[in-house]
This record gives sequence, C-alpha cells and structure tokens, in this order.
Amino acid sequence: MNRWNERYAGEGFLFGTAPNAFLRAQRHRLPASGSALAVADGEGRNGVWLAEQGLDVLAVDASEVGLAKSRRLAAERGVTLAWELADLASWDFGRERFDVIAAIFIQFADPALRTRIFDGMKAALKPGGVLLLEGYRPEQLDYRTGGPSELANLYTEPMLREAFADLHIEYLASYDAELDEGAGHRGMSALIDLVARKLG
Repeated sequence: MNRWNERYAGEGFLFGTAPNAFLRAQRHRLPASGSALAVADGEGRNGVWLAEQGLDVLAVDASEVGLAKSRRLAAERGVTLAWELADLASWDFGRERFDVIAAIFIQFADPALRTRIFDGMKAALKPGGVLLLEGYRPEQLDYRTGGPSELANLYTEPMLREAFADLHIEYLASYDAELDEGAGHRGMSALIDLVARKLG
C-alpha cells in the first residue's frame, strides 16, 4: 500500500481532521458505550471522533503513515484508540465483535474485494449493531472532486440494497453535496449514505 503512504506523507491531513459530515450526523444512532471498528481509517479523523463519543475504537488501515498520523491526532484530542496495520484483502474481521462499524469512502476496493469487505463487516457486527457507510455514486466521475476513477468501485442504491439485504436498512439516500474534507475531498460530490442494523 505504498500509494497510500505516499498520499499521507505530507505534514497536513489529506482529508482534514474533522469527522466525516455523514458520520457526525449519525451521532444519535451510536450507543453510549461499546466497541467500534473504523474501516480503512487512514489518518484517523473518523476513528478519533468515534473515540470522543465514548466508544472503544479499533482503527484499521493498510498505511503505516496514516496510522502514525492517527496516533498523533488521538494524542492531540486526548483519546485512546487501538490501531492495526492490515490488508483488508486478508484481514480477519472476526464475528460479532463490534457495536458500530464505520466505513467512510472505502472505495479503493474493486468488486471482489468489496464483497469480501462487506461480508466481513456484516459478520463482525454484533446483533443490534449498526453499520454506517458513505461512498460516491457513479456520477462522481463527472465531478472529479475525490474518490476512485474506476466505475466498478462506485456505489448505487440497488447495489447496496442487495449487498446488505440481510441487514435492516434504516436509511439509504443518494444526493449531491459540497464536501470540504481536506484536499482529498473538496467540491460538489455525488454521495450515497447507508445506515444498516444487524437484527438479532
């Protein structure tokens, strides 16, 4: 994952230090305590925010540079996380480990890897646990304000409905909005948000 080490190599934070707006808007869905997984959390903006909400957070990423910056951000904010350097193509998500899983812009994954990650996240949710996922729709290729250049890596509502049919979908929305998340995500963007809960 040298590409991500290179992308995170600058002194600043590529996607800023504030949490993702969609994630922050879902604060009311978070338990007062419990465990959370921040998938491909990069420089830590979302994992650190989840820790600030009182959750025990595991931040997983394939970039040593990103995780080092996440540690720095956590120290600045006065919170503690657990960090794990991992390749999601082979990482063991485990079973029924997490009350919350946040998957924000994890669209580096091609369809085969995406299926593995989605299946891993579903298995790792505890009964009653909530998945919070945001990504880009195919229309993002016209905006060019962040995200992948591969059409196959982008999300549509039918695709997410099918992928998470075994969870209870509480919220699924497609919309365009202006993002200002560091240099990495800036400008009008074609977004899709999913909130899904594991029944049990």
